[in-house]
Amino acid sequence: MMRRQGRSSSAKKKAALAVLGILLAAALCGAAWILLRGGGQGKTDTAGTDQDGRQAEEEGRPAEEDDAAGEETEDQTPEEQLAARVQETLDGMTLEEKVNQLFMVTPEQLTGVGTAVQAGEATRAALEQHPVGGVIYFAQNLQSPDQTRQMLANTSQYGEEAAGFPIFLSVDEEGGQVSRIASNPAFQVPSFEYMSQVGQRGNTQEAYDIGSQIGAYLRDLGFNMDAAPDADVLTNPANEVVKYRSFGADPQLVASMAEAELQGLREQGIIGMYKHFPGHGGTTADSHQGYAYVEENLEQLMSQALVPFQDGIDKGVQVIMVSHIACPNVTGDNTPATLSSVMITDVLRGQMGFDGMVMTDALNMGAITSQYSSADAAVKALQAGVDMLLMPEDFESAFQGVLQAVSDGRLTEERIDQSVERILRIKLSM
Repeated sequence: MMRRQGRSSSAKKKAALAVLGILLAAALCGAAWILLRGGGQGKTDTAGTDQDGRQAEEEGRPAEEDDAAGEETEDQTPEEQLAARVQETLDGMTLEEKVNQLFMVTPEQLTGVGTAVQAGEATRAALEQHPVGGVIYFAQNLQSPDQTRQMLANTSQYGEEAAGFPIFLSVDEEGGQVSRIASNPAFQVPSFEYMSQVGQRGNTQEAYDIGSQIGAYLRDLGFNMDAAPDADVLTNPANEVVKYRSFGADPQLVASMAEAELQGLREQGIIGMYKHFPGHGGTTADSHQGYAYVEENLEQLMSQALVPFQDGIDKGVQVIMVSHIACPNVTGDNTPATLSSVMITDVLRGQMGFDGMVMTDALNMGAITSQYSSADAAVKALQAGVDMLLMPEDFESAFQGVLQAVSDGRLTEERIDQSVERILRIKLSM
């Protein structure tokens, strides 16, 4: 009996150990299977984990979602990726930030100083308060290469810190008559004949070389935008405003020369623009001083003055500057083109197919200030379809006027978004 009991106890022990062994083996196999099968879920607790998985979980999202987002980005075209970045940026902006992006001002308008030749704490503070879309510089701001480089580098840094993306740094450097930099011997950069003389030779390679050389020294100084080339057709021989700035009276010649100069600028990393839509070459008066108009109807404009602009649109020009020229035989009234929905929304955007950035000519010019307050001009320009407002006479008044127009329903935030989207499209591609 004793022996039988011993044998029975031994058997029970062996059976218990066998069961324990089986359970332990099963547990080990299960653990191994989990690690192999579901490594993504267990990565954060294991040494040597997958970095993408850990990062995704640390950011509070599943690794699978991060992977899906990456795959989605890879499947997108560059255009789709840019559109997504633009929309994401736009969604993160306040109304005030959006409205600030609609303005390009002088450094004096931004800071309130008499003549700006440097960018320090006053510029930083001003851009924190008003992260504007751009700053434009004139001859009085540009004293020497080193001074200009430092001023622009600081402004670029402060602007990007304030907005989260680049700021336009612009100048009026057409070559020839309008040369804010080349006219100053301190810069020792190439200077050129009047564009009217260049146009007489009709050599597009020469126009390209001019654009390329201007673009090179602008880039070296820190600019990223140039208010050039002049795409006006000199349809009125008595015109004194663009007589020496225009490439000539032949619409096709002006189109080819302007496109060549623009290409030269573009290849140097400088954003150019066509001006002065719908063409300043047919006027007798100067919009700098007051009311100016052209007599042509739309058909006549399309066959002459608008030919270079249509050509530029067809070839991808990013920015068009609209002048304060009235077109009464197109619009039926004396409204400057800058403030005319007929000229901008119907003709430029609708009929001519332009979906780039529309900028006004300087809003402190007599054609505007003699008839409109800074606030009214800014609001009317945006209602007409403009995207960027250049140099209002009173920047703060114009800024507050746009905000008030959104508040009382004369402008919608959706309309503001349309313009900011076009601006961001360029900035996020720089």
